Amino acid sequence: MHSTDSGSLEDGVAIVTAKEAAKDIAFGSVAGMISEVFEYPFDLAKVRLQSQMLAPVSEGSIRFTGPWHCLTKTWTEEGFRGLYRGLPAPLAGSMAETAALFFAYSSFQNFLRAYSFSQHPHETSLELSVPQLGLAAAGAGFVTSFILTPIELVKCKMQVQMMNVHTSARIPPIHTTPKPIKQIIQTNLIAQRTSNSTGRAKHSTLTLSADREAYRKRLPGVLDIIRTTVHDHGVRGLWLGHTGTLLRETGGTASWFAVKELLAVKLKARRLGEGIHGDLLPWESAVSGAVSGGACVLALYPADTVKSAMQTQEELRGHGMVTRTSFWKTATRMYANHGVRGLYAGCGMTVMRAVPGSGIVFLVYDGLNSWFG
Repeated sequence: MHSTDSGSLEDGVAIVTAKEAAKDIAFGSVAGMISEVFEYPFDLAKVRLQSQMLAPVSEGSIRFTGPWHCLTKTWTEEGFRGLYRGLPAPLAGSMAETAALFFAYSSFQNFLRAYSFSQHPHETSLELSVPQLGLAAAGAGFVTSFILTPIELVKCKMQVQMMNVHTSARIPPIHTTPKPIKQIIQTNLIAQRTSNSTGRAKHSTLTLSADREAYRKRLPGVLDIIRTTVHDHGVRGLWLGHTGTLLRETGGTASWFAVKELLAVKLKARRLGEGIHGDLLPWESAVSGAVSGGACVLALYPADTVKSAMQTQEELRGHGMVTRTSFWKTATRMYANHGVRGLYAGCGMTVMRAVPGSGIVFLVYDGLNSWFG
């Protein structure tokens, strides 16, 4: 990070130069892209686990019992491609998100420096305290949430599409799938229930595998999802679940940057001594970033669970079959169905994913700043 050198004071005003802005955007984009490729299968499993939490246990709708079960079942039924289903949208989104986060974070830091300078004009230090860095990060998360919500809406919808066809006895309601797929599911359901001999059972499995591929090819893509959402709910429909994204990004980003900066300062001071400036070593960037990633996830994880459930319920239950409710009513319903545990569905795996993923982000970002700064 460059929390203390991204801007300068000129006539009492902190500025972000064009060069610094370009660096934040470019370095943030590269860091976000690399991290997203690593994290994506775990994010897919997290969203699928979260999407189950709106239905009561009594409906028998819990298809995945945990993170590992979700990953292995997805691999078995959908292969490598299934683990990366919907990747292009979040890959572009992660680049935009990380670039916007780092740029906004630097901008808010400079705003706080300008304010501090106006209050204390004789102060020569550009250092910000950890609470001030947390405030700057919260502002960055707030701004970025407006960019991120539509991207996550498309991503989450694509990640749960294949949950509508599988080999279990429970087949989703027929109205949730396109008309050509209805006949496929109905045919396979009858075949599965009437296959008594080993040969016929194997034939049914092979047929279902082929039909699953046919189902996948008919699924809507990114542009189709955007068009359908706007047609059904207007442009505002793209920001479904925004309250959850805003809470998660504001609180989570504040903890992400604040914890990272605090640990980075401690590690650097341990090596160089108090008050001595210098670049972080790669392992210091990675360790401080990794710990901050876990803190970011834990800060407001239930908000992300509710957001994911809101964004995926139409894909799982059928367009036109869902009555949209507020974030808080959805959270209450999920708590009533599954308790606190339901609100933390997939949390353990998400933390384990975020730790190395966040370490990668800061390792790449700090490394690029060190090399090209």
